[in-house]
Amino acid sequence: MAEVRLDNISKSFGDTVGVADMSFKIADGEFVVLLGPTGAGKTTTLRLIAGLESADRGDIEIGGVLVNTLTPAQRNVAMVFQQYSLYPHLTVRENLAFPLRSPILKTPEQEIERKVQEVADVLHIPHKLDNKATELSGGEMQRVSIGRALVRNPAIFLMDEPLSSLDAKLRADLRIELKRLQAEMNKTLLYVTHDQIEAMTMASQIGVLDEGRLVQFGTPREIYQNPNSTYVAARLGQPRINLLPTGLFGESGPAAASQIGLRPENIEVGRGAEAQIVRVEHLGDQTRLHLKLSDHDIITLIDAQASYSEGETIQITAVDPLFFDATGARIS
Repeated sequence: MAEVRLDNISKSFGDTVGVADMSFKIADGEFVVLLGPTGAGKTTTLRLIAGLESADRGDIEIGGVLVNTLTPAQRNVAMVFQQYSLYPHLTVRENLAFPLRSPILKTPEQEIERKVQEVADVLHIPHKLDNKATELSGGEMQRVSIGRALVRNPAIFLMDEPLSSLDAKLRADLRIELKRLQAEMNKTLLYVTHDQIEAMTMASQIGVLDEGRLVQFGTPREIYQNPNSTYVAARLGQPRINLLPTGLFGESGPAAASQIGLRPENIEVGRGAEAQIVRVEHLGDQTRLHLKLSDHDIITLIDAQASYSEGETIQITAVDPLFFDATGARIS
């Protein structure tokens, strides 16, 4: 377990910027998620920390040690990839033991067996130890892949969208499992994803990336409630935030404001401007109304028991809107 620091790290691939002037800190035992779309620089950041890429400039520290010139093996990090990276001809036991049999670690055989059993128990797969990797389900294979990282007890775990290839139920189950593991073992973990639900439910801190730049860093609640731009606001929240022209609801805001941001839960039904219901989505625990107000599309949430129909006209009002200027920067 170790603190990790990035100080003005940059990396380009020819004319393409991978990471630009990135700085942040991961405290001991913290679960940090980097969130952004494809091409935002998430995986490049992981590879720079792991030593699989060399930075053009800037410093990386792990546990207070400058690691810029150290090899991946010397950095004592473990990486879990989207694909399972298991040896199909080996059993689960042999896959878990493989990293410990590295000539660098020189782990005694008795210690290997103890660690493999311990990790298998933590991951709830002791009954699968003698199965071949090809006999496992997708969720079990990803558990083994995570176990291969856990068994080494590295300074930091780096995870590159490890759940994205699983179906929705497995992703939900393993999100809970992974957060439990990280909390129980008090491990330092950096996780990258484009999935906002993963970020919101697992992270203690979220870093939002845009074209290689870290544009906001904070707790999930801070970033959700106080995004510093329309870009960040749109990264979190389901349904997405409504971005609308200032004054649409007759609200007054800062002189420089050109857009307001309204989360679906910040739109009240029953008073205010008239809007037409375009579509009604019943989702069991809630109902979403898709509305049209002066040619603008709006989504709001209402009580699941409320009864509305397509084509109906209702009144809506904005509550605590966020204000943004013409560039998308937050101004209030």
